Amino acid sequence: MPKLKTKSSVKKRFKVTKNGKVKSAGAFTSHMMQNKPKSMKRKSRNTQVLSKENARTILKNWMPYARKKLSKLSKTSGKGEA
Repeated sequence: MPKLKTKSSVKKRFKVTKNGKVKSAGAFTSHMMQNKPKSMKRKSRNTQVLSKENARTILKNWMPYARKKLSKLSKTSGKGEA
Protein backbone atom coordinates (compact mmCIF):
# COMPACT_ATOMS: atom_id res chain seq x y z
CA MET A 1 0.00 0.00 0.00
CA PRO A 2 1.47 3.42 -0.93
CA LYS A 3 2.17 6.17 1.53
CA LEU A 4 -0.66 8.53 2.37
CA LYS A 5 -0.19 12.14 1.38
CA THR A 6 -0.96 15.10 3.59
CA LYS A 7 -3.01 17.78 1.84
CA SER A 8 -0.56 20.62 1.07
CA SER A 9 -3.07 23.41 1.59
CA VAL A 10 -3.97 22.06 5.04
CA LYS A 11 -0.30 21.71 5.93
CA LYS A 12 0.19 25.43 5.23
CA ARG A 13 -2.94 26.69 7.01
CA PHE A 14 -3.04 24.64 10.22
CA LYS A 15 -0.61 23.63 12.95
CA VAL A 16 -1.18 20.73 15.33
CA THR A 17 -0.09 21.20 18.94
CA LYS A 18 1.46 18.56 21.18
CA ASN A 19 -1.91 17.78 22.76
CA GLY A 20 -3.67 17.39 19.42
CA LYS A 21 -5.36 20.78 19.23
CA VAL A 22 -5.41 22.46 15.83
CA LYS A 23 -4.45 26.13 15.49
CA SER A 24 -5.17 28.42 12.55
CA ALA A 25 -4.68 32.07 11.64
CA GLY A 26 -7.53 34.54 11.55
CA ALA A 27 -9.48 34.92 8.32
CA PHE A 28 -10.34 38.02 6.25
CA THR A 29 -7.01 39.81 6.79
CA SER A 30 -5.47 40.01 3.34
CA HIS A 31 -6.83 43.30 1.99
CA MET A 32 -9.40 46.09 2.41
CA MET A 33 -8.61 46.41 6.10
CA GLN A 34 -9.74 50.03 6.29
CA ASN A 35 -13.36 48.88 5.94
CA LYS A 36 -13.19 46.49 8.89
CA PRO A 37 -13.75 47.39 12.55
CA LYS A 38 -10.80 47.72 14.92
CA SER A 39 -12.01 44.86 17.07
CA MET A 40 -12.10 42.48 14.10
CA LYS A 41 -8.57 43.45 13.05
CA ARG A 42 -7.29 43.05 16.60
CA LYS A 43 -8.88 39.62 17.09
CA SER A 44 -7.66 38.31 13.75
CA ARG A 45 -4.01 39.04 14.61
CA ASN A 46 -3.86 36.08 16.98
CA THR A 47 -4.08 32.43 16.15
CA GLN A 48 -7.30 30.61 16.97
CA VAL A 49 -7.81 27.12 18.33
CA LEU A 50 -10.40 25.17 16.37
CA SER A 51 -13.29 23.36 18.00
CA LYS A 52 -12.85 19.64 18.65
CA GLU A 53 -15.26 18.71 15.87
CA ASN A 54 -13.41 20.77 13.26
CA ALA A 55 -10.02 19.60 14.54
CA ARG A 56 -11.13 15.98 14.31
CA THR A 57 -12.30 16.52 10.71
CA ILE A 58 -9.01 18.09 9.66
CA LEU A 59 -6.84 15.47 11.34
CA LYS A 60 -8.92 12.56 10.12
CA ASN A 61 -9.39 13.56 6.50
CA TRP A 62 -6.37 15.60 5.47
CA MET A 63 -3.47 14.98 7.86
CA PRO A 64 -2.94 11.22 8.01
CA TYR A 65 0.33 11.36 9.97
CA ALA A 66 -1.13 13.62 12.66
CA ARG A 67 -3.77 11.00 13.49
CA LYS A 68 -1.75 9.89 16.52
CA LYS A 69 -2.66 13.22 18.06
CA LEU A 70 -6.32 12.58 17.26
CA SER A 71 -6.44 9.99 20.03
CA LYS A 72 -5.00 12.54 22.47
CA LEU A 73 -7.73 14.96 21.47
CA SER A 74 -10.48 12.46 22.24
CA LYS A 75 -8.92 11.48 25.59
CA THR A 76 -8.87 15.07 26.86
CA SER A 77 -12.56 15.70 26.24
CA GLY A 78 -14.13 17.43 29.21
CA LYS A 79 -11.10 17.56 31.52
CA GLY A 80 -10.42 21.01 32.91
CA GLU A 81 -12.00 22.90 30.04
CA ALA A 82 -14.59 25.61 30.38
